[in-house]
Amino acid sequence: MHPTARRLAVLSVPALAAAGAMLPAAHGAAAAMTGTVTRSAAAGPRPAVHEAADTTTEQRTVKKFWTVARMEAAEPLDAPGTGDRHFAASGSASGSAPADASAARPATVAPTLTAATGTVADTAYASSRTSGSSWTAGGTVVKTTGRVFFTVTAGSDAGRNASCSGTAVTSANKSVVITAGHCVKLNGAFHANWVFVPGYDQGNRPDGTWPATTLLTTSQWNSGENMNYDVAAAVVAPQGGKSLTDVVGGQGVAFNQPRGRQTYAFGYPAGGPYDGSKLVYCSGRTFDDFLSSQDQGLSCGMTGGASGGPWFLNFSASTGSGLLNSVNSFKYNFASYWMFGPYFGPEAEAVYNTAQNTSLT
Repeated sequence: MHPTARRLAVLSVPALAAAGAMLPAAHGAAAAMTGTVTRSAAAGPRPAVHEAADTTTEQRTVKKFWTVARMEAAEPLDAPGTGDRHFAASGSASGSAPADASAARPATVAPTLTAATGTVADTAYASSRTSGSSWTAGGTVVKTTGRVFFTVTAGSDAGRNASCSGTAVTSANKSVVITAGHCVKLNGAFHANWVFVPGYDQGNRPDGTWPATTLLTTSQWNSGENMNYDVAAAVVAPQGGKSLTDVVGGQGVAFNQPRGRQTYAFGYPAGGPYDGSKLVYCSGRTFDDFLSSQDQGLSCGMTGGASGGPWFLNFSASTGSGLLNSVNSFKYNFASYWMFGPYFGPEAEAVYNTAQNTSLT
């Protein structure tokens, strides 16, 4: 690990290719299996699986727990320990740059679409430091992206109510949310009272509150909280007799894709200058982390609470749909203008496949 980085919660987006698994986005009632999933030939590794609110009584209790006041008071996670990286959930990045900070810049920075102006910034390092802006174009992403709320159960934040971001994706059981590993488990223990609120908008819950019945993450995150595998999924219980993607639709997913592609990232940052009330986005071309991880980076100023938010390939700004290929995972202390996220390889694919084949009964 680089000596001047700290942990954050934001995952990056790899790019799209012929290999791997892809599932097109689906909308509304059509969110059942539309299209074909082409899986890798080799069987994926086994993810860690944790039972959450898997009875109707527990689900009612969790939903009642999350009052408007508790949701508004939920904060991003504090950075665990004194590591050199921080989770995107830990708020805005701080700390001084290393003496050789200039060497910690990509050799080249692809042109970036600046969210505030809609213009293409030049390739200079300074102009690549982009901040996320509120997403106002509507589309599928407004309904499928949401805030994740939970209670931390271990470590210095035990008992604290916190927030992340997540995405409803097309799946066999129509009930899968993709997020970051640390948004389901941290400091060796799975979180409690886990819910997904799609389309969250300044405290409003237009499409309800969805308690998790099952939480899943990669074996590497489960055993050692390895940042290269900071990926997770939740299976949520039906509400009012309907499954999640029947109500909000689902984004497509892609695995084992080439790197360095044009990407759109979304989330609900709650660390200053944001307050978690609105959906925020960044866009640009990803680059490989050259410091201490196997993740990809993206110029983006989103802060804590954006953790677990989606990174899309082939994203259409007109329809708001794309292929989810990573999530917001971490930042370095000295580089608050970069987000990093894990590569969606066989481990992430195994988490998704296990989640989509999890029974709801």
